[in-house]
Amino acid sequence: MADEPHHDTSRVALVTGGTRGIGAAVSRRLAARGIRVVAVYRGDAAAAQRVREELEGVTTVQADIGDPETCVRLVEDVHAEYGRIDHLVNNAGLLLESRSSDTSISEWERVVAVNLSAAFHLSRTAIPLMRTARYGRIVNVSSVTAVMGSPSEAAYGAAKSGLHGLTRSLARETARHGITVNTVVPGVFETDMTASMPEKTQQAILGMIPVGRRGNPDELAAAVDFLLGNDAGYCTGSVLTVDGGLGMGG
Repeated sequence: MADEPHHDTSRVALVTGGTRGIGAAVSRRLAARGIRVVAVYRGDAAAAQRVREELEGVTTVQADIGDPETCVRLVEDVHAEYGRIDHLVNNAGLLLESRSSDTSISEWERVVAVNLSAAFHLSRTAIPLMRTARYGRIVNVSSVTAVMGSPSEAAYGAAKSGLHGLTRSLARETARHGITVNTVVPGVFETDMTASMPEKTQQAILGMIPVGRRGNPDELAAAVDFLLGNDAGYCTGSVLTVDGGLGMGG
């Protein structure tokens, strides 16, 4: 008998932040497997157009996931369009580099809304639909900052760390309904954000990474792909770190 495929190609995936960097790599990998992908983006229309042109089976949607009602509509619209929502990848992130004493209340609330609250609102809307289908995969994308801390990323680190608790609570809530909920923790990857850092900062970060290099977004996409697939059906509440050893500390 042939081995069971890692993915059922009739699946539908919703990927936030799905048109740039790590999110684009996830969208690309899933689309290559024949999965229909709805990639959410906020402002970079050019990146969204490139994804649509390059990837067959990918639809892009512009939305601000910092708004709870928008999160609810996103999930409902995907389900209405395709009749299902199988995979949810909460990847979108908003980084604020600011000391805690310099962070305004509105900045704190915005960072938490995008990095943590959006994952909750998207998940809480998707889970009843997945429960009815007796199948679902949710992957939350955290950050090594949640593990190591950073003197200038209190809001970001706190929000990303919150994803770990959210993941485990939702995993326990849904485990008997064919749904898994997991987190991946990326380190430093080759993205537009890291490319814009001063060369001195980049070299300092590289010196902290045991493997001596930044990650390729495709390497993190592979980890997300695994957690979304049939081979990971016994993984839930897990935290999978993909950081070249950075989170081990010095």
